[in-house]
This record gives sequence, C-alpha cells and structure tokens, in this order.
Amino acid sequence: MTPWKLASWLTGGLVLLSGLIAAAALAANRQADPFARARAALEQAQPAGSYTWRANPKWFGGFSGIELSADGSQMVVLSDRAHVARAYIHRQDGEISGISLRSAQHLRSSKGQQLLGRIMDSEGLALAPDGSLFISFEGLARVVHHQTEASRARVLPRPNDFRGLPLNKSLEALAIDPQGRLYTLPENALNAAGEIPVWRWNGARWSQPFALPRRGGFLPVGADFGPDGRFYLLERSFVFIGFRSRLRRWDITDQGAVNEVTLLESSTGVHDNLEGLSVWRDPKGTLRATMVSDDNFKALQRTELVEYTLPD
Repeated sequence: MTPWKLASWLTGGLVLLSGLIAAAALAANRQADPFARARAALEQAQPAGSYTWRANPKWFGGFSGIELSADGSQMVVLSDRAHVARAYIHRQDGEISGISLRSAQHLRSSKGQQLLGRIMDSEGLALAPDGSLFISFEGLARVVHHQTEASRARVLPRPNDFRGLPLNKSLEALAIDPQGRLYTLPENALNAAGEIPVWRWNGARWSQPFALPRRGGFLPVGADFGPDGRFYLLERSFVFIGFRSRLRRWDITDQGAVNEVTLLESSTGVHDNLEGLSVWRDPKGTLRATMVSDDNFKALQRTELVEYTLPD
C-alpha cells in the first residue's frame, strides 16, 4: 500500500469512527434526557387563539400598533392612517370571542389639524404610565406625544439620524420601558455594521445605546416591554404567497441587549400581516403576546388578533 493510499485509508477510517462516536453520543443523550424535546417546546411560544375582527367604519383597518390593559380586557389600537381606537375584548375560556368598539379618533398635528398625506403614516404605539400616548411615524420620521388621542401632538426633538431614514422603512416600532424611556427602531435601515439601530429617549434627549442583530429575511414591525421587564420584538417576512412572523426577546442591561431568545417563527401564511405587539400577563399569571395584523385595507387580507402564551 502506497503512503498516499495508506493516508487516505486512515483518514476515511477516522471520519467513519468520528461519525459513529457522534451518533452514539447523540443516542446516549436522548436516552439520558428523554424529555429534551418536550422541554425545548416549553421554551417556545404556544398558540392561544386567533380572532378575525370585522367592523364597518371607513377608517377601520391598517392596524400597526396595539396596547392591552393589564388584565387583557381592553385595548388601544393604532392604524397607519393616523386613527386611534379603543375597544373592549370579550373572552371565553381565555380566548378572544368578540370585540366591542368604544371610540375612534383621527389624530391631529401640533397645529391642531388632522394628519393627512405623507405625515399621516403612524406605525408604533406606546402608552405611558399616566395613560398618555407616544406614536412613531414613517414618512416624516418622528415620535410624538399626545396627552389623549383627541389632543394636539407634541413632537419630540428629531435627531439627525431620523432625517436620513427611508420614507417607508423608518420608525416602525415603539416601546416604553419600566423607567418610562422610549425605544424606537426602523423597519429597514441598518447601521454600518449591518445591525438594527435602536434609539432611546430619556425624556430630554435621544441616544443610541445598542443595536440588535438582524437574522434572516425578517424586518422589525412591532415592539413592547413585557411585565417581566424584557424587550420583545415582532418581525415580519413576506413572500409572494404570504407572511411569516417572528418574535424575539432580550434582557436590556447597561451593556446592551443580551440573552436573545427566539420565541416564535411561524410558517408562511399561518397568520396575516402581524405588525402590532402587546405583551401582558393573564389572570393565571401566564405571559401572553397579543398581535394585530395590518390588512392594508385590502379585501384579500383580514384584521387578525393573534395570541400566544410565552415562557417566563
């Protein structure tokens, strides 16, 4: 046997032996931990119901933001045509069984005029502890504050970073943390490192404390801080035959966003165009994510409220 053939034979034998060892180790692990698959499933979001909401007003549809009350019985929703609506949520055995519309209001500018045209594209919604509303916009990228949805807007200072964002891919998501600080991020405007920039408003100025990794073809569309204090990000991917949704979670520390977990990644077409996210805790103490879809005011789409239970 030539040295070349001998080396080749030895290499092949080592590869085969390594494969057998790896297979044996995997089998041993499965036998030693037969509940590994079940435990992995418990670390993922679990479906808790889907409800199609229908209503007749001309403004109805295009929902891009949602906030639920602490007990999940009421909600505030924001459309991307600058309407804020409030509604009661009816439940049966924990699942949504009906929606009763309470009120609706077309948002006004800082000058008191109804929002129209390219300044109307409202996307992100966050409720302050005092009940007032913060709203982020695409088109003219900005974040505004309304004491109520009927009051005039107070526009927060616009940093230079906002001015260069794409018209239809800018401040898609907005969330408020337990300290009352706002976080916003663009749908599709990565930083120089190819990451998703996150801006934070501390009540006096904007900063950019960290960025989030972009993974796959998903784009940010909604965000929230849950009652557990963690940051949740709803993302969307679109192909010709439908939408996919993904939900990720982080702990926010002085060092940035850490302990990333992917809780949900749906298959194409399972849900409509989910854009708004609210994370809350149900009466049993279980974390829930409630998401609302933007039907783009198209007959082939629907306004869908989707809920998943989440691991702590």
